[in-house]
Amino acid sequence: MGRHLSNKVRCTFSDGNSGFLRAARAGNLEKVLEYLRSSIDINTSNANGLNALHLASKEGHVNIVQELLSRGANVNAATKKGNTALHIASLAGQEEVVKLLVKHNANINCQSQNGFSPLYMAAQENHIEVVKFLLANGANQSLATEDGFTPLAVSLQQGHEKVVAILLENDSKGSKVRLPALHIAAKKNDTKAAALLLQGDNQPDLNYKGGGFVNCTTKSGFTPLHIAAHYGNLEVAQLLISRGADVNYAASQNITPLHVASKWGKANIVQLLLEKGAQIDVKTKDGLTPLHCAARSGHDQVVDLLLENGAPFGAKTKNGLSALHMAAQGDHVDAARILLYYKSTLVDDVSSDYLSPLHVASHCGNYNVAKLLCERRADVNAKALNGFSCLHIACKKNRLKLVELLISNGADLEAKTESGLTCLHVASFVGSHDIVIYLIQHGANINSTTIRGETPLHLATRNNQVEIVQTLLRHGASVDMKAKEAQTCLHLATRLGNIDIVNLLLKANANVDSTTKDGYSSLHIAAKEGHEEIASLLIDHGANLNLFTKRNFSALHICSKYGNIKVANLLLQKGAKPDCQGKVNYIY
Repeated sequence: MGRHLSNKVRCTFSDGNSGFLRAARAGNLEKVLEYLRSSIDINTSNANGLNALHLASKEGHVNIVQELLSRGANVNAATKKGNTALHIASLAGQEEVVKLLVKHNANINCQSQNGFSPLYMAAQENHIEVVKFLLANGANQSLATEDGFTPLAVSLQQGHEKVVAILLENDSKGSKVRLPALHIAAKKNDTKAAALLLQGDNQPDLNYKGGGFVNCTTKSGFTPLHIAAHYGNLEVAQLLISRGADVNYAASQNITPLHVASKWGKANIVQLLLEKGAQIDVKTKDGLTPLHCAARSGHDQVVDLLLENGAPFGAKTKNGLSALHMAAQGDHVDAARILLYYKSTLVDDVSSDYLSPLHVASHCGNYNVAKLLCERRADVNAKALNGFSCLHIACKKNRLKLVELLISNGADLEAKTESGLTCLHVASFVGSHDIVIYLIQHGANINSTTIRGETPLHLATRNNQVEIVQTLLRHGASVDMKAKEAQTCLHLATRLGNIDIVNLLLKANANVDSTTKDGYSSLHIAAKEGHEEIASLLIDHGANLNLFTKRNFSALHICSKYGNIKVANLLLQKGAKPDCQGKVNYIY
């Protein structure tokens, strides 16, 4: 007897909590009682917070649930996700367990971490009898999840028609319970559900800007009609409007259903809204009209429909963009063609920054619209606020096909921006190699200068474009032209430490001792920057070791000032005079 008891005790401790939980889940009442008699904690749980009551409730073991409750198990103990035994039993459709838990004062309106109530869980899984029981015992169906979903909304979304009907029959709180169920019905084009939801919605509701539940909104301010417009659901849209939906209801950013329908190309909804009095010229906070929305998305049928109904084709956004700019941005040729049919002068319409539709098409690389605009005699040499032409922009964005198109239609290769940049300057700076070659082949001035006196070679050097430098030199670019402060390309390449470009320039017979306005040679600059390898290359090409700046400093003086010992040693090895005197007070 004693030996048997000893084994039993060892078994109890070896199984521990997990054995107790397994027994509860399996419905093994005898084993559960055995563990309970050994004084195990009745509320012990696993890593997820599931205890014996949770597990027995899920599996529908009424006898074990009864035993646990009678022995003091915490009826409202929650898992790590905040689910109680009532949540779990409701989700599993265990009606008898649900009744037993409620009888023992389970919190019928307890919400989990995500806001799920037992009623929500039962509704989600279409457990009709559980839903009925919970409602009869005080379940609050206006409780919503953190996403704003009520039991009615989730049952409607899942298509549980009987549960929907039960919830509506028991709806004593009106519109609160129905959010966002009507939006879901609008999304699904479910006129039957929408009609049920709108029953009794005859009195204005002061909670809604539009007057009634039909104009209830999501957090973003969208009404069910906005949702129907988005999905092109004509039948439910007609129902909503017949029940008083405001066709001009403005959501956040002042977006109306007509904006939404136009953006998504829902011509049937656009037609309906216009027939019902939707404002065709209404603007969002950014100044977008429905016509802008349709043009930007390339819905040519809607564009045509809006224009036929008097849409303002010249309307501008806050940035001054027209609908044609929008079509150009998306390369929507048919939409652009329709807009130009209604008003051909739109072709050179400009934004607040003086960007034309052709500028926009050039920027985006949209060849098809650009070709159409050129065919309609768009000004290919129009300049934006900074003086950039369409060709400048195409070069900057490396759009070779656009460059070819623009030049073939008369674009000026020598047009300059406000800072004096030609297209070749721009292409050289950004490294558009194919465009650089194309421009040179078509007669671009390879030595054109900016206001600062910089050539395309200067800009290619400044941006470390080795291949461009090589190409420009091969096509005759002047290697020693001086920009502002008398800087040559060799000065720039040396300062940047780009030995590849330095080497290319020296091979092209760059003047190694050319000096800046302050008398700095490339060797002085290499000394200052500590570029030993470049200094050696310059010396190999005959750089004067003892050349003085305007302040009478040699390269060795400058090495001393900036602590560039390696370059100093190189200079001394190559014969620089260590005893030459400069105006030291200018250095220190």
